[in-house]
Amino acid sequence: MLKLSKLSAAIAFVVVGASALAGEVEVLHWWTSGGEAKSVSELKKIMQSKGHTWKDFAVAGGGGDNAMTVLKSRVVAGNPPAAAQIKGPALQEWASEGVLANLDATAKAENWDSLLPKAIADGMKYKGNYIAVPVNVHRVNWLWANAAVLKKSGVAGMPKTWTEFFAATDKIKKAGFIPVATGGNAWNDLTNFEPVALGVGGVKFYNDAFVKLDPKALNSDAMKKSLETFRKLKGYTDAGAVGRDWNIATAMVIQEKAGFQLMGDWAKGEFVAAGKVPGKDFLCAAAPGNAGTYTFNVDSFAMFKLKDAAAQKAQADLAVAIMGPEFQEVFNLNKGSIPVRLNMNMDKFDECAKLSAKEFVDTAKSGGLVPSVSQDMALKPAATGALKDVVSQFWNDDKMTPETAMKNMVKAATTK
Repeated sequence: MLKLSKLSAAIAFVVVGASALAGEVEVLHWWTSGGEAKSVSELKKIMQSKGHTWKDFAVAGGGGDNAMTVLKSRVVAGNPPAAAQIKGPALQEWASEGVLANLDATAKAENWDSLLPKAIADGMKYKGNYIAVPVNVHRVNWLWANAAVLKKSGVAGMPKTWTEFFAATDKIKKAGFIPVATGGNAWNDLTNFEPVALGVGGVKFYNDAFVKLDPKALNSDAMKKSLETFRKLKGYTDAGAVGRDWNIATAMVIQEKAGFQLMGDWAKGEFVAAGKVPGKDFLCAAAPGNAGTYTFNVDSFAMFKLKDAAAQKAQADLAVAIMGPEFQEVFNLNKGSIPVRLNMNMDKFDECAKLSAKEFVDTAKSGGLVPSVSQDMALKPAATGALKDVVSQFWNDDKMTPETAMKNMVKAATTK
């Protein structure tokens, strides 16, 4: 992220009104459709019940890119919102600019350290101080399947290893279905590669390669085997995948055109919206080789420094509301994710969410809980983008050798 002092010359200021009213809380987000918008309205109700005024600052489009452009303008102008939807290492980049508020008092009063796994809590901190509040947890390393396609293809249950997976895809292909549905862009390519690498190489390899960017891990036998497995996976996708969006690939599984899809649990929302029942119409399981691991994608809100005391109080109440059981339940039921709190009642959630919640807790204890590199949780945005390009080039160029791809990964690791 550019230094804010330099940014002022590059980005036009957004014209804003008077300073925030007492008790007003302004929230920047890009949750503008469907269940997400419904969830935001619930948060608004909670804040209004505490006597505060909610000011919605929704910026649609671009997966948050548009919102970040507007946010930078507001911060440069000295008029930041109370909270903004920011996640991953980008939180620390913002904190390094000195513009985020210290939430330690609220965190201590609400016992966040005991309610959050350390891996999640650490991501919400800068130099040991809380500067953001987490909203939810998406698991990324899921394998989804159409139950009818598996049955018609003679596949008994979800494959637990890559060997079992490829044996299953052979049967599905022979039965006349597309074995693996996938989208066709760089983001989807890295989302597919993430569970392959984790399943082949294990947690230590994954952390060394995609969190620490260790050149030895990026140029290792485990990476070579991961890339070879990744290329084999491509052989079970269809030619129409180029340019396809991930949700269209999910629709192929829903419509019994394809057997499997590797995707985060936002795909579950597509199945449920189509009236499909987990455990009956579609199946969910950890990706092959990924048992005992959990790649997480956590949405969060950064809290900005405010001058007005009443606004600060409203901001603190917002942080408490976001982590509160009421909002954690309603938001995640709508979003397809699970609560980030460890002590939540999961009775209202479906079996895939319950499985996710159990394995979230288990992997937090075992060390198998790792940040998703494909969803911008493991690396700074520039490094993620460079790695994404390498993986996508390898996926799309059948002539590129694993060795060449590994050398390119090492080069990408030096991206600032």
